[in-house]
Amino acid sequence: MGRAFEYRRAAKEKRWDKMSKIFPRLAKTITLAAKEGGPDPEMNAKLRTAIQTAKAQNMPKDNIENAIKRATSKDMENFTEVIYEGKGPHGVLVVVECATDNGNRTVANVKSYFNKAGGGVVPNGSLEYMFNRKSVFEFEKPEDFDAEEFEFALIDAGLEEMEIEDENIIVYGDFTNFGTIAKELENLGVNVTKASLKRIPTSPVDFTEEQLVDIEKMLDKIEDDDDIQQVFTNIA
Repeated sequence: MGRAFEYRRAAKEKRWDKMSKIFPRLAKTITLAAKEGGPDPEMNAKLRTAIQTAKAQNMPKDNIENAIKRATSKDMENFTEVIYEGKGPHGVLVVVECATDNGNRTVANVKSYFNKAGGGVVPNGSLEYMFNRKSVFEFEKPEDFDAEEFEFALIDAGLEEMEIEDENIIVYGDFTNFGTIAKELENLGVNVTKASLKRIPTSPVDFTEEQLVDIEKMLDKIEDDDDIQQVFTNIA
């Protein structure tokens, strides 16, 4: 896959391994899921899966419970999810998902990150066709795993693709099938380690290692912002 890919992967893992950033983002995901579908995990597949993901990252039980309780607190009344799209150094395309209680602050910050890197924010929807929105689930290979039977069991739930990487499995489906896939994985006894809605580029672009250095500087600034939940690019 080349040095550029390895550089990108190492840089990404370094950023997301910062526990001070992971826990607050996981908490926001849980809170937003509870706000959207209710605080009962048994009745809310999105919340149930968010909790599973948090537990897999060793998030303390008290943090999880507090995140659920926060969904009904007054400070959540103006808490919204916002998406921004932009172009960065060397033409890289970026979609930024935010969760904020102050839209003016967030948009000003996001614009500054792009502008200082020589890029800029574009009107929402401009990059929609450049990304496919998918439900993505990651988990360790179960015992007595039969790929064909497993895949067959998930097809009716909305499975589109399954990747097997050593002992890890990644399942992809349309974003509208998040709940049905999550439920079927539970029925199959799978312990999900990561689950999210991702934007996967339709035409990934290979950048040089030198270009990635410039791009990563901008992505670091964006992802260090407390209002940012997820960042997606068209990097191959």
